[in-house]
This record gives sequence, structure tokens and C-alpha cells, in this order.
Amino acid sequence: MLNSLGRLPLELVFWVTGIVLLAIAEPQGHNQVHHFTFCPLANLGLDWCPGCGMGRSITQLFHGNLEESFHQHWLGIPAVVIIGLRIITLGQYEWKKIRIE
Repeated sequence: MLNSLGRLPLELVFWVTGIVLLAIAEPQGHNQVHHFTFCPLANLGLDWCPGCGMGRSITQLFHGNLEESFHQHWLGIPAVVIIGLRIITLGQYEWKKIRIE
């Protein structure tokens, strides 16, 4: 059990899980400010954070709301592309490891 757990590609699992959870989340409108957040700056009561809105932007993008996605955070679309490329890279690496064994 522990041996197979050590071979689990944690980064790949993390990125895929994160993207899937954001894709199935209910989109929040820009004016809806009552939402749960893990953001330490928002939890400290600060109004501005460079990453706030990124998750909502990605959720809006997966629901086909491009304008609202861009309105939530302008880096949401590039973030999905970068994370998608990272998932592909990690998947290819894991696939090569499996084929060699």
C-alpha cells in the first residue's frame, strides 16, 4: 500500500483535481461578494489581492462565460492554458515511466 502511494504523481493529481473542481463549481457573478475563500489576504480583511478572482474566472471560463471570466480576473484564461500544458507534460512523463517499467 505505501509502496504504491509513493508512486502516485501528486502534482498531477493536484492539478487535475483543482481544474475539475473549478470546472464543476457553480459560477459566481462579479457582484456576488459573499463567498468562501482560502485567500489569506482576504481573510485578514484586505480589499486587494493579486490572485483574488482567479478561481471564479476559471469557473466562468469552463461555463462558457468568456466576458465574465475576463471581468473576474484577466489572468484566468492564460492560467487555464498554463495549467493545461502542465497537466499534459506531467501526464506524458508518467506515461513514459509506465511504459519503461
